[in-house]
Amino acid sequence: MAEPISASAWTIEPLGKHHDRAAFSCEEVELTDYLQNRASQDVRRYAAAVFVATEPGSTRVIGYYSLSALSVGLDSIPAEQAKHLAKFPAVPVTLLGRLARDLGQKNKNMGEFLLMDALDRAYRQSHQIASSAVIVDAKGARAARFYETFGFSTIADSPASPNSPLRLYLPMRTIAKLF
Repeated sequence: MAEPISASAWTIEPLGKHHDRAAFSCEEVELTDYLQNRASQDVRRYAAAVFVATEPGSTRVIGYYSLSALSVGLDSIPAEQAKHLAKFPAVPVTLLGRLARDLGQKNKNMGEFLLMDALDRAYRQSHQIASSAVIVDAKGARAARFYETFGFSTIADSPASPNSPLRLYLPMRTIAKLF
């Protein structure tokens, strides 16, 4: 099991049975429901790795994110980035499937902390399992703006993502510069 990553105020670790998810609530009902009712199933089925934030000494979840492997068509990658990749039809990427923080953590930079932890984890893992980027399907325009402030670019007009109008992309080369 991965080592927890700690900050002075929060600890991030893989979701476990001991975590209290019942009180978690965020602005997006779908994200609250996922953590409370489906995240454990995805972990057991190896569909997603879910990481949760807690305060030190507490088991109450105050934020979380999920990571999964994904491949996307090379034609869905922005041309400027695609020229740096192997010319295979499909490109391996890491999907940041969900990211949410509890309403009680609003204005405390929890979202930024979760995103940086997810990007760091994806980057470190890319040395063992190839991944050329982190992809996120933003849940709305506000979420897309959040990701764009960290350098994510929209790839919505690509033929590989017609049903994901808020699909965003951050190259691993850019993430490497962060860490």
